[in-house]
This record gives sequence, C-alpha cells and structure tokens, in this order.
Amino acid sequence: MRKVGLYSALLIAGLAASQALPGLLGEGYGPVAHAIKLLTMVGLGFIMVHVGYEFDVDKTRLGSYGWDYLVAATAAAFPWIFCAIYFVYLLAPEGGVGAWKESLLAARFAAPTSAGVLFSMLAAAGLSATWMYRKARVLAIFDDLDTVLLMIPLKMLIVGVRWQLGVVVAIMAVLLWIAWRYLHALRIPMTWPWVLAYSVGIVAVSESIYFASKLMEEVAPIHIEVLLPAFVLGCIAVRYGHEHGHDEAQGVEDPHASPSERRATLIITAAFMVLVGLSMPALQGIAGSPETVALADEAAARAYLPDDPTDPIASTPPAAGLDWGWIAIHVLIITALSNLGKMFPLFCYRREAHWRERLAVAVAMFPRGEVGAGVLITSLGYGIGGPMIVVAMFSLALNLLLTGGFIIVVRRLLASVPAPEPALEGAR
Repeated sequence: MRKVGLYSALLIAGLAASQALPGLLGEGYGPVAHAIKLLTMVGLGFIMVHVGYEFDVDKTRLGSYGWDYLVAATAAAFPWIFCAIYFVYLLAPEGGVGAWKESLLAARFAAPTSAGVLFSMLAAAGLSATWMYRKARVLAIFDDLDTVLLMIPLKMLIVGVRWQLGVVVAIMAVLLWIAWRYLHALRIPMTWPWVLAYSVGIVAVSESIYFASKLMEEVAPIHIEVLLPAFVLGCIAVRYGHEHGHDEAQGVEDPHASPSERRATLIITAAFMVLVGLSMPALQGIAGSPETVALADEAAARAYLPDDPTDPIASTPPAAGLDWGWIAIHVLIITALSNLGKMFPLFCYRREAHWRERLAVAVAMFPRGEVGAGVLITSLGYGIGGPMIVVAMFSLALNLLLTGGFIIVVRRLLASVPAPEPALEGAR
C-alpha cells in the first residue's frame, strides 16, 4: 500500500500546484498549461499501452463483451443524467433548451472513470491478479470510450453537425477492428523506452491531425483521444511467453520483470499522477482573484480547443449568487450523485462473483481525473460557465482527493470476500 499512499500524495500535490501556478505565472501560464496537457497525454498513453499489452479477449465469448459495454455505458450514463438534472433544476441560471444543452455537456464530467489513475492504483495495491481488476479494466476502458463517443453528439448540440466528428467515429471503429483482428500478433519491442517512444509518437500524430484539421475548420477540428490508439497498440503487441517458440521455454528472462523496468514504470506513473492533479482547472477563491482564474481557465481551454476569436471563453460568468456554504453543499451532493450512479455494476455479474467483489468493482469506478477535467475545460471553451461549472470543478477535485480512500475500500472489500467452499469429495 506504500505505492497507493505515494500516488495519492502526488495527486494531491499536483492538485495544489494547479491552483498555485496561475497566480505565480500570470500570463505565462498558457504555454505551461499546454505542456501539462501534452505530458499528461504521454503519461496516459504509456499506461494504456501496458493495459492493452496485458489485455486478452476470448473471441468465443463475444456476447459477454457486449454485456460489459452495456454495463459500462449504463454506469457512465447514470452519473451524467443525475448531475445534468441537478444542474438544470438547481444551478442553471435560466431554464429552456439552452440550459439543457449546457448542462448535458458540463455534466458529462461525472461519467468517465480515470482509467490511467485506476489501473495504476489497483496495480500498486497488489490487486492486478483479481477478478475485480480484470472486470474493472474492461469496464473502465469501455466507460472512457463511451464518454468519447457521446461527447460527439453533445458537441453537435453546441456547434451543429460537423463532418469532422463523423471522421472521429470512423477512426475509432477502425482502431477497434485492428485490435480485434490482430490481437497480440505484432512482435515489437515493449521495454519502457520503446513504450514511452510509442506514447510520444501517438501524441504527436494526434496533435498533428488536430492542428491540420484546424486549418480547414476551426470550430470542430478532428481530435483523437490518445487512450484508444495507445490501448490498441498494446493489444496488437505479442506478449512475452505467448509468441511462437516463446522465450520462457528457452530460459530468457521476461524483460518486464527486471528492476530497471519496474523502476522506470514507477517513475513515469508517479509523474502521471502529478500531471493529473495539475490538469485541474483553476478554482475560484483558491487559485487567486476572479481575473486570475478567468485567465487561467482561458489558457487551459486554448490548450484543448481552437483559438477562435469569436468563442466566448473570456466572458465565462462566475458563480454569482452563491456563497461558499451553498457551494460546499452542492459539491457534496453532486459528488454523491456522480458516485451513486457508478454503483450499477453491483447489481450485475451475480453468477460470476460475490456481492463484495461486485461492490469493489463499483467503488473502483469512482476515481475521476484527466478525462473529466478535459470535459470541463471543453465546456469552458464553449462559453459554459456559472455555478454549475464551479460546483463541477470542486466535485472533481474532491473525487481526486478521495482516490486513495476508494482504493483502500476496494482492498478491504476484497479481503472480506469469503473463501469458496471446497468441492465435495469425488464431485466432478
């Protein structure tokens, strides 16, 4: 559990630094925000390549993956719907269609589990060999994919129908087909320098596509999230001990088990935790004056969105009319609603696992991070602001602070699972 404590401390340190940097750097915060975004993407890519490398698919049980996707999509939909309704009826400045559009987009921050944070924390807690980890891995990946897919029609509500958004869907479909067709079929180096290089390359390609498409259409450029291509690359890489004439039988040590490999993975994962904390948008009343917060949020939004002089980032309104007491109450309620919605897996997989294991899967889906922060920054970029964004930001920060606690709860739930009853003697 020392690694869990370390990662939790680094998340908190990054979160604290995210609120200090805007005031310290002033107008120089823009380039730093963009660098944080790129480095976070590289770290996420590094983790997701490893997740894909360890991922396996039983192609005779395709239906079970369809069920897993349904569970993941539902577990992502409930927090989103709960928070959107709360935003519309309690925090939106005015009702109508416009309030629903803004609330549906902003509330999507509650949907995605942070796959990078989750996998790193569970592995650090020594849970990577459990049924819970294997199930949470599938659900978290599907959860994030569902979030990326649903962001497309939500963006259409704001900017209208754009052909670029259809291209994103097509690219995602092709990547999933590649992962299915060439699962663990490509022999490529998978030691940490190579995986880091792959991650940098994926980020470079993603950003190049983004900026090239921005030259054609600034309002809706093509943006490919690094999570999926990094995961697919790991999926198509041949795993140690599974290739034809594998090295294990020839007495060759698994390179991924070497001390240098584990040390490098620890360092990169630790840096990713800091970066996830640094990815949090500036919070009013903490990061500095309203002017400082507005400049910081604008800089962060410019790192994610095209620099369109007509977009209303700078005029995002503050949380007028709410004192800190009411903000705290709203934050607690939104955090409770977003995590309550993640409890859906508890009611599934009854034939596969004990209820404590299913509850552990649900709690493991609580951690939020860089994906949710990206949704909020996107919302800011489209001019959505006011109380709902302030409350959402604080809720995301609170969830980030609680990540270590969630993992401790998961570990204790699994430790309390009763041992399976031994089979009757002679039973077959």
